[in-house]
Amino acid sequence: MTGPDPSSLIHDLLTGSAPFALIARDDATVELLTGTVVDVELLADIPLVDVDGVPREVLALVPFRQVRERGFVCHDDGAPLRCLVIDERMPLPRAEVLASLPATPVALEGAGFDIDDEAYADIVRRVIADEIGRGEGANFVIRRDFVAGVDADPREAALTWFRALLEHEKGAYWTFAVVTPGHVAVGASPEAHVSARDGIVTMNPISGTFRHPQGGATAETLAEFLRSTKETEELFMVVDEELKMMSAVCSDGGRITGPHLKEMSRLTHTEYMLRGRSTLDPRDILRETMFAPTVTGSPMQNACTVIARHETTPRGYYSGVAALFTPNGAAEGPTHDLDAPILIRTAYLVDGRLRVPVGATLVRHSDPYGEVGETHGKAAGVLGAIGAIPRDAAPAADPDADPDAPVAPRRPLAEDPAIAELLASRNDRLAPFWMNPQDPDGSGPFAGLTALVVDAEDRFTTMLAHQLRHLGLDARIVHWSEVTDAEVDGADLVVAGPGPGDPRDDASDRISAMHHVVSRRLFRRAPLLAVCLSHQILADQLGIDLAPLAQPHQGLQKSVDVFGEDASIGFYNTFTARVAPGTTERGITFGSVTAVAEPTDAVSILPAGDRDIPVEVAADPVTGDVYALRGERFSSVQGHLESILSRDGMRTLERLIAAAL
Repeated sequence: MTGPDPSSLIHDLLTGSAPFALIARDDATVELLTGTVVDVELLADIPLVDVDGVPREVLALVPFRQVRERGFVCHDDGAPLRCLVIDERMPLPRAEVLASLPATPVALEGAGFDIDDEAYADIVRRVIADEIGRGEGANFVIRRDFVAGVDADPREAALTWFRALLEHEKGAYWTFAVVTPGHVAVGASPEAHVSARDGIVTMNPISGTFRHPQGGATAETLAEFLRSTKETEELFMVVDEELKMMSAVCSDGGRITGPHLKEMSRLTHTEYMLRGRSTLDPRDILRETMFAPTVTGSPMQNACTVIARHETTPRGYYSGVAALFTPNGAAEGPTHDLDAPILIRTAYLVDGRLRVPVGATLVRHSDPYGEVGETHGKAAGVLGAIGAIPRDAAPAADPDADPDAPVAPRRPLAEDPAIAELLASRNDRLAPFWMNPQDPDGSGPFAGLTALVVDAEDRFTTMLAHQLRHLGLDARIVHWSEVTDAEVDGADLVVAGPGPGDPRDDASDRISAMHHVVSRRLFRRAPLLAVCLSHQILADQLGIDLAPLAQPHQGLQKSVDVFGEDASIGFYNTFTARVAPGTTERGITFGSVTAVAEPTDAVSILPAGDRDIPVEVAADPVTGDVYALRGERFSSVQGHLESILSRDGMRTLERLIAAAL
């Protein structure tokens, strides 16, 4: 008995009108999905069961505008959360599908970027100066679009481009074509944003982009890229950001493995794998992980704000996901598995207009023209495949080789011993905590105590809470806008969390709220740990000067002395508290801080009159930049002890909590 004829099926797709999707997830098979299109408003509305309660398989195109579900801002274009409710899935031999697809190139008219190179380079400069330089975050992804007119039939264009990507773009996680009424999406996404199978959640942050030289990549040219500080730190920053998400959805916080190489036709990327256990509904997992920092930035909420400031048009589906929900037959727990690649390296066709969005990750030491080149490189895989730009020529053949001899497949560059050693050496910088299996059992040194973590809009707090649970604390997170005085007063330990922005910004409700949390605990002499932004706020309340750094410390690893112990810590700060070089202790007069707005019942707890208290200061001996503070029932740290860059994070966190308690 033979299966369906791919040639006949492709003909039906070309001449028909029904929606469909073609997905290639391995080298042997193409899956044809057919069904009914349903547009919904929220992720929770994705129809995973029919009216009779029977589980259904659904392919959902999730637009960037869904970040509104998390309270984040965006240019809202009304792009629908489009669901293909699948009636039939047919696995087809890839080679036969390829042979049946149309191959005549699709003509393009008026092709080019909507933002020219100079204008994009100027945007890069502004983001570095005005956003990263102002403390709004560590990195941001700003896109531009390659656009062109297309006069061809949309279904024929989709199938032609799908064939071209199958032939010419290697290494993709998904190669796909999704054709629904009025909308075509064809792409070769390298990055699996999130998947959930058998209770295991996997995320795959990819960052660092090596553009192959003419003739292809070599171990020598790739090694130079792998030694780049910018590319290395860029990857570490996105791993930190995705670990925040993993810690929110996984009971064990997430473990990282890698790094690995992702080799494609024109580009090679570096990547890590993150895995953890979760019992959440896959739609909830998708909501908590919207969207990948590799295509937005960090911290995520502020990244969305920065994108809205510097991108003048909506993103549509760019940086969203294609989410395939498949029934798994489970009697308990989640009823569906999830496989969701990021919608990047994708061509969209709507109303005769082609759009290929691409973005570059902008960090503190980005070169504007280097980022311009990165957008060209990222677009080239799709554009070269579909014939919008010339494809790379094949490497020249060895003139002395036997033309009749079989050609041996090229060994993956990751197997080169020098490349493998360079990759492995990256982990020497990382915190062992996040590379080892984790499952907090509540038996740590602070077992039986409660901790309230106040989120100042940086979800590093999810990683912090996970580490606190490892130390035995019963930790929960509350957003700054929702925390009550009763909650602040009732916890054994309050952790005032990190966040973006200028700690001196008196007009910010968020900064004012964090001042209130810090001062309430400080005046009541109740245990307090203040982190990053809140460390700066604490320093300000103790009369220590605040100043912007000459160069932001975003994603910077430093070895510093924290009260007599050297500690390797990751820093994400643009501002610093600063004392005179050589200062190790200073007296603080409580009465000098009365300018901070504080309820009268809190003030009444203080003894009559001003009272001097000693504060220990751990500061840079040359610059006076304050790395940590501790005093009566409080401690603070400028760095992020929860970051993968903090090799000594857990040890330092335990010491500072012990001091505060």
